[in-house]
Amino acid sequence: MLSIKHISKRYGSQVALNDLSLDLHPGEFCALLGPNGAGKSTLFQILTGLFSPDAGDIELFGESLRRQPQNVLARIGVVFQQQALDLDLSVQRNLKFHAQLHGLHWREVQEQARALLVQLGLPDELDRPVRELSGGNRRKVELARALLHGPSLILMDEPTVGLDPKSRRDLLQAVKTQVRAHQCMVLWATHLVDEAEQADRVLVLSQGKLIASGMPADVQRQLGAHTLEQGFIQMTQPSLPKETA
Repeated sequence: MLSIKHISKRYGSQVALNDLSLDLHPGEFCALLGPNGAGKSTLFQILTGLFSPDAGDIELFGESLRRQPQNVLARIGVVFQQQALDLDLSVQRNLKFHAQLHGLHWREVQEQARALLVQLGLPDELDRPVRELSGGNRRKVELARALLHGPSLILMDEPTVGLDPKSRRDLLQAVKTQVRAHQCMVLWATHLVDEAEQADRVLVLSQGKLIASGMPADVQRQLGAHTLEQGFIQMTQPSLPKETA
């Protein structure tokens, strides 16, 4: 499993993550729900090795990101917030480049790539330039790329930004299907409550701290609200100053 142990990160006087600990288990689709500035992006940057934490460690199936970074990072797939495909290359060439980065020969993963595209509803897109795909289908290609090397953990950093409602729904369903098929873990960062409501477990992050964790209905009760959205707004918005007479 993924175990995040007492992670802290500061930028000068600003605390981005404050003694954060949480676990994910195989086959679990987990939504990391938080407003802008909650620390979601900082956590993802640490999980992908871009930043080092000031304190704490991350373990993936018992291997430490601090001590064994290559082993851990090799088992992680990422869909970034900003799209990261080469628009002028075909879907196949984008996937082939990713395979080579992981030391895989294309002939070893070509059938896997085709199978993933079929599963994601893109059976005839392998030779098509990425530039010709819709935003939602580009995201599906990024998901196929993230899954190509058989990772244990998929990180999705606000992946529906800029997508229309149907594309958002389709991408969510595709991710949930892949979790079941491959028994991988997914950590899906979002500030959209309706996306979090479809997860197996919701983690609410505010000012670098985990303030609630559990199934969506459990988190709603933990936040003391009638709906998850209401509880999320109450717990993450600053209190308004009282009016003086």
